[in-house]
Amino acid sequence: MHRFYFLLSTLFIMAQGYAQQTQKPPLHGKHWMAVTGKPLAATAGAMIFQKGGNAVDAACAMLAATCTMWDVLSWGGETQALIYHPKTGKVIAINALGVAPTGATPSFFRQKGYNFPPEYGPLAAVTPGTPGGLCYMLAEYGKLSLKEVLAPAMEMAAGYPIEAQTANSIEREKKMIKEWPYSKAVFLTHPGEQREAPEAGEIFVQKDLLATLTKMVEAEQEALRMKKSRKEAIMAAYDRFYKGDIAKEFVRGCQEQGGLITMNDLAKWKPLEEEPLHVNYKGIDVYKLREWTQGPMLLQSLNILENFDLKGMGYNSVEYIHTLYQTMNLTFADRDFYYGDPYFSKPPIQGLLSKAYAKERAKQIHPDRNDPDAGPGDPYPYEGKTNPLLHFLKEREAMKDTTGNKKPGDFVPKHDVTTAYAPVDSAYKDRLWRGTTSVEAADAEGWVVSITPSGGWIPACIAGRTGVGMSQRLQSFVLDSALNPFNVIAPGKRPRVTLTPSLALKDGKPFIAFGVQGGDTQDQNLLQFFLNIVEFGMTVQQATEAANINTNQLWLSLGGTSLKDRVPRAGSILLHINTPEKTRAALVKMGYQLKFGARTSGPINAILIDKKHGSLWGGSSNHGEDYGIGW
Repeated sequence: MHRFYFLLSTLFIMAQGYAQQTQKPPLHGKHWMAVTGKPLAATAGAMIFQKGGNAVDAACAMLAATCTMWDVLSWGGETQALIYHPKTGKVIAINALGVAPTGATPSFFRQKGYNFPPEYGPLAAVTPGTPGGLCYMLAEYGKLSLKEVLAPAMEMAAGYPIEAQTANSIEREKKMIKEWPYSKAVFLTHPGEQREAPEAGEIFVQKDLLATLTKMVEAEQEALRMKKSRKEAIMAAYDRFYKGDIAKEFVRGCQEQGGLITMNDLAKWKPLEEEPLHVNYKGIDVYKLREWTQGPMLLQSLNILENFDLKGMGYNSVEYIHTLYQTMNLTFADRDFYYGDPYFSKPPIQGLLSKAYAKERAKQIHPDRNDPDAGPGDPYPYEGKTNPLLHFLKEREAMKDTTGNKKPGDFVPKHDVTTAYAPVDSAYKDRLWRGTTSVEAADAEGWVVSITPSGGWIPACIAGRTGVGMSQRLQSFVLDSALNPFNVIAPGKRPRVTLTPSLALKDGKPFIAFGVQGGDTQDQNLLQFFLNIVEFGMTVQQATEAANINTNQLWLSLGGTSLKDRVPRAGSILLHINTPEKTRAALVKMGYQLKFGARTSGPINAILIDKKHGSLWGGSSNHGEDYGIGW
């Protein structure tokens, strides 16, 4: 009991911004800061800084290392980044998300009996984006060579002591891994034994991946010998991956195992540099990637929340939790219907990010109860247009109840009803939280980088002898226009992803770089992290550890094979286990189904730029293996 009240008092003190003690210490640096999902990968970033690289160089080194360590991603995945350029004063968006391959159509997957593209295997793959994204960022904004930046990852591919998290994940997933010969050869280092995966601390060797990275560096070095510029040399490595012998082996290995990716798919794909989206929240400009990610959902939420006195409500009070939950339900409803690849069709993003639209959405929040029917709004009038999609909205509403017997007043679909204090559904939680990693870097020159890469997580299907695990991102498409007319699968199209790096500027200068893993929970946790600092005065480390809430009243972006697996769970909310009983009782009366967890903040990584003192504050979550180094 004493411990319980101590924890409650600690949370209260944290809310006032006065607490000094956290489970992990805050990071401090004067010259640079490197934070990511694995200790060895953070060390790789530190090594590059020590060589004279800038934050882009270090971020690329951390990205390469996390891919090599299978930190819930691999080299065949996708990379999404925001970069602050100190010389131009602008935030740059990098879109290195792969596209659906040739033949990936709704009819193709329906004929195979799918309601969504599959979760795993070669048919789940979009084209690789991370190698191209890394090369592009490094060539345009870094200082060092590809050889220097990839050196830590290549040393690791030659053999590094694997950590328990990845080793145990391989063992858990070995049945599926055995379906793919190239994956089996890499991951199952003790075939036929009781434990076939590597042991924690075992030197894990990836000869094929090392060969692939070596070929890329060879291409760069040959171009330099031919008097090519630094940028041209790095892009020669890019070309070898997407158009040369690496591409040929990748495609051969993919198609041998039943995948669709062609040489033309790889050759036509390229990373894109974009203008990010942003809104101003109480004098702070918050930047996110475009509507091919879920990032604008956080921006919409800030627009709505501006209409409420959050600080006056108090951190994680009943009123605050309710207002957050209802706001996120509205913005997720818009995400789930209106977001998609803007290069195929034009989502109404101007209307969605309109302050006037947000004010109208704020009026829809019931102050005393959950709205189980919160749905997409109509942003088109805020662009001076008429909504052409209203007929889809009616079809879509019927899909929310997969049982056919929804009654007024039901707060969750019938198949999900348990009790007011609902147990955590482990399969659902896995789909909701399905992870990635985050990479944050900053330096004294003013470069700031936030990356949320993903794809090719274990169990990954490795493409031939490349050592490269293929992405599983195709599953984030839909096959039915009524679910989301902007996100229906088509060859050459990008799926609407959950991956969502963040940058905030104050007075036109970098303020915070922040990111998190966790599927559909990413922008939920990032929104609360930001509010923890801006509204409640927490330090960056306190904000990474603070108790958050998660809503499950959204369409899942990952996992499951049927509508039933992905439908919104109206009123379902995740709370911290130390939530006071009075708060619990009040939320139940408002129509919430409560679930609890000891970790509700997600593995957030962040860097705060302290202009007053000319220093950097790093925050690295107490959630998992995330780690940072500063100097």
